[in-house]
Amino acid sequence: MHILVIEDERALCETIVRSLRRLAYSVDYCYDGEKALALLGVERYDLVLLDLNLPKKDGMTVLRTLRQTDRETRVLILSARSEVEDKVEGLDAGANDYLAKPFHLAELEARIRSLTLRQFTQQDVLLSCGALSFDTRSRTAAVNGQMLTLTRKETGILEYLMVHQGRPVSQEELMDHVWDNSVDSFSNSIRVHISALRKKLRAALGYDPIRNRIGEGYLMGGEEA
Repeated sequence: MHILVIEDERALCETIVRSLRRLAYSVDYCYDGEKALALLGVERYDLVLLDLNLPKKDGMTVLRTLRQTDRETRVLILSARSEVEDKVEGLDAGANDYLAKPFHLAELEARIRSLTLRQFTQQDVLLSCGALSFDTRSRTAAVNGQMLTLTRKETGILEYLMVHQGRPVSQEELMDHVWDNSVDSFSNSIRVHISALRKKLRAALGYDPIRNRIGEGYLMGGEEA
């Protein structure tokens, strides 16, 4: 996952970059609109985090220029402008989401996960991990063409882990995307569903493709539990 952070408040920019790199994202950053357009002209990004009050060229100019040639790259506006009119203008100009400052990093990370999950489930219809495949349209899983019988929660867990192959996914992250607000961080429900999913995958594949990373979460891929 390649992300560009465009933010002229250097302390905030550096905090965001550190947070995203800690989550194993590949991150570039810059502090003004001219540099942003230069980077967008030569690099391909999955997501752009865009401040509006930028020097040299403002964020709306950057967004409108990007959208002249690129309708696919996801853009999340980060701005101190919190009026409804500002949000409408940004979304109408082509942004995919709008987050008003100040914000908590946890909310920013959740917005990023939501945007990138939608992006990849739309573009990659069939996800795969070895002999295991997942169809994001029908939301069905199969091993060597044989369908797996999964519950709704197991299906959600598997889809999210397969979308985010290559990086650990924490229990809290799964709570954000697979569960609703009725479950809390002390619930054993998540571990029960993950255990049941891993048992089914182990039976079908002959090994468990979900690995535990102590202190980090669950990592999809590999032949060792």
